[in-house]
Amino acid sequence: MAAAGWYHGDISQVVAEGLLAKAGRDGSFLVRDSESVKGAYALCLLFQRHVYTYRILPDDEGLLSVQTIQGIQVKCFRTLPDLIGAYQHPNNGLVTPLLHPVHRARLDEDSDGEDARGWGHTVPCPGAPPSSRTHIPQQLHQRLQEQVHSSPASDFMGFMAEYLTHHVQLDLETLCHGHPQLRHLSTALATACRALHSEIDFTLAGLETLARLFDPPVSPRSPAREQGFLSSDPDLELLLNKISAVNHLLSSLEKKVLKSLQETATRHNLALPSVAMAPPPAARPLAVQNFEVKAGKCQRAVLTVDVESGTVTITKRGSGSPEEVIPQDKILQLIKYQSMQSKVRLVCARDNQKSLSRDFIFPSARKREAFCQLLQLMKIQHSNLDEPELISVYVGTWNMGSTPPPRSLASWLTSRGLGHTQDETTACIPHDIYVIGTQENSLGDREWVEFLCASLKTLMAIDYRVVALQCLWSIKIVVLVKPEHQRRISHVHTSSVKTGIANTLGNKGAVGVSFLFNGTSFSFVNCHLASGSEKTHRRKQNYSDILHSLALGDKRLAGFDLTLRFTHLFWFGDLNYRLDMDVQDILTHLVKKEFQALLAADQLTLEREKNKVFLQFNEGDISFPPTYRYERGTRDTYVWQKSKPTGMRINVPSWCDRILWKSHPETHVVCNSYGCTDDIVTSDHSPVFATFEVGVTSQFVPKEAPGSSPEALACIEWESIEVILKTSSRSKCYIEFHSYCLEEVQRSGENTFQNCDIPGFLKLGWSSKHLPVLNPILPDLEYLGDQHLLLSIKGVESCESYGECCLAVRSAIGSTPQQFETFLFHRGEETGSVRGWMRVRVPRGRCGTRERLYESISFEEEDAEPAAEAPVRPKPPPQRLRSRPRSLPEPATGYTNPAYFIFEGVP
Repeated sequence: MAAAGWYHGDISQVVAEGLLAKAGRDGSFLVRDSESVKGAYALCLLFQRHVYTYRILPDDEGLLSVQTIQGIQVKCFRTLPDLIGAYQHPNNGLVTPLLHPVHRARLDEDSDGEDARGWGHTVPCPGAPPSSRTHIPQQLHQRLQEQVHSSPASDFMGFMAEYLTHHVQLDLETLCHGHPQLRHLSTALATACRALHSEIDFTLAGLETLARLFDPPVSPRSPAREQGFLSSDPDLELLLNKISAVNHLLSSLEKKVLKSLQETATRHNLALPSVAMAPPPAARPLAVQNFEVKAGKCQRAVLTVDVESGTVTITKRGSGSPEEVIPQDKILQLIKYQSMQSKVRLVCARDNQKSLSRDFIFPSARKREAFCQLLQLMKIQHSNLDEPELISVYVGTWNMGSTPPPRSLASWLTSRGLGHTQDETTACIPHDIYVIGTQENSLGDREWVEFLCASLKTLMAIDYRVVALQCLWSIKIVVLVKPEHQRRISHVHTSSVKTGIANTLGNKGAVGVSFLFNGTSFSFVNCHLASGSEKTHRRKQNYSDILHSLALGDKRLAGFDLTLRFTHLFWFGDLNYRLDMDVQDILTHLVKKEFQALLAADQLTLEREKNKVFLQFNEGDISFPPTYRYERGTRDTYVWQKSKPTGMRINVPSWCDRILWKSHPETHVVCNSYGCTDDIVTSDHSPVFATFEVGVTSQFVPKEAPGSSPEALACIEWESIEVILKTSSRSKCYIEFHSYCLEEVQRSGENTFQNCDIPGFLKLGWSSKHLPVLNPILPDLEYLGDQHLLLSIKGVESCESYGECCLAVRSAIGSTPQQFETFLFHRGEETGSVRGWMRVRVPRGRCGTRERLYESISFEEEDAEPAAEAPVRPKPPPQRLRSRPRSLPEPATGYTNPAYFIFEGVP
């Protein structure tokens, strides 16, 4: 039979339904991989405007069968094409025979501007005969011929042509039978690289001779290794071993020579420079900082912040003597005015049980932020907490352009340059976590990590510890933490995804790291997406592939959208989104620094507004010029023309390098800086940085033992839940409830209400009787205020998710039910909405809570003049919870899903 165009591989349920809806004919069908059962498939069939999904399951012998209604005899088939052929006939248990196959769309061009012919634009069907793929070698030959003219390696290309003619089909057939080892390709590469053996043997012998000069006499080369290297066997693994040995010798030789010379100098009593013997520098104390401010309407004053002693001193301008010295424990609150970005109100306690409020106006918003950061740091240093409640996170991304970095990365690592940058008073305060993402990084892994650690030690006088390093070709991510935090890091996971040609090449893709910091989960993703102004759709596909394929975080949450698995997810890299504007118009706006006009044409901004990528992500305000494409060696000139073998390519100046983040609701995260450097000029990209203030939780220790009394139990109750799905399915559904505060996953009953009158939407409802009462492990208010629930809406027949969401437990704590509404996501796409009423009951005696350090800073909407004497700041009542972080958008006043208006008859 012909190539199985109806097999779509690993597409999502939403994409499958969209393809069938577009086909529009009863009996239209396709097959995709199952999301709920590994090795199984899902048969999607359109009938009367609704999509029916049937699972195709393998048995112990590998035979395939369709799950159908009871009473229909199960039929087993050896291959998927045989099964599909049988169900094209009526009376087989399906709602309609399989009549019209829906074929997979052809992929667009790959990320380097060359089309993807021959690189997987049709998905091989499991069990399909070899004849269905005979077109692939010819197309690969055509691509090879296009490359020969621009490549000097004609002999090598001859070996590859031989492989494409006689052996690629054999490797492809082996792959389809479940054996990923490309034996014929390995043989072809080993033959093509045979000349390398003698070259490497010659180089390796010289390096080993040099290394033995500085080795102790008892460390000769091992006989086994010597025999292996003298072998002329052209096996590819041997060649790789030789290359690895060369790499190891080159990287270790400098240290070996240095050690030998130092030992020689010691034996002969030769003087060595004192710097080599100097002890590691101690952590630098923070200098006392002064801020000139306006106090009241016209009075000038100086605020002196001494972090080490824990005091703020107010001195009137010209008086010379301090007017007031305020200890850190007397500072109750800092209130930032939003109507005036440089103004702050300082609320302090007094001995007469009254509080005093004073307003100060700083020269700039940056100075105000620096003052607030120093006060917060002072509070942290002088607190009696064993575990931190607030940490600072640095995220940097840089496409290095395949060139070595400059000697100093100081401006990048201290967030100095253009845009929203750190004030000089706080720029050198060390962050708790540094996450560095690079693309087109030509340095070796160890060399790059050592360079970063040395740079931070020079700047901060701290030996940062490596949490993780993950690399994919030249895409690298490094996570470093302060030494005192190393014990707080656990459950470290790393992963990578290739999105280059046919998703098999790692020149484009992503690397990721996830871990727990005490009780808070973090994930960081560094990516390099497809390039080119016209590749917006390809970048969206890259994003979707990365979301689906990155294996990070708790495996129990693998079924959830990646963006929901972590308390905080940071996504950054060379996203390669461009400006949809004529290059001359762009240059005109740049001269005038009219960034807002350019951002209106920014592809990423436009795609996010359409909810196509990075749904519900946040990004700092962009107030720095486009970071690509500069002339190397300067930041004064953009080079927007690039010569390629296919002709002249236009690369308009663009914000390709971005940093975004997404956090669970009701958590604390504030972006304190977002900008780029202006003095690192080795690449055609400028490095980009962002710094964050992040609230974290630690292991909660209850005052009473869990379950010590029958009444000491909290419960989460649901009055009702209503879901609207963007789907053409009529499936019954249930809800799964996941949370770290629950002992195990809980499940609801089937929905009690269903309406599919509106094409393309399915409305479901659950009453309280069909929803479980959830009992958290601990009933304490302080503990529950940090917890979240993950909900997944799953089909009864397929057990596949239609969408997932995250709810904050804190927002529902109280004596009366609270309404909630949020979007549903699946594999990076918005798939619907959920709303309902929930209540969290906390037993008496467990309602105690406390204010967190980061709650001492709040925002004031109205710029009202404060009274001279404010009343005593009341202590929070037992049920009081933290106010909503200002970094999060306000909750919607109405239902945001248009489907609600459709169903409820609102025009």
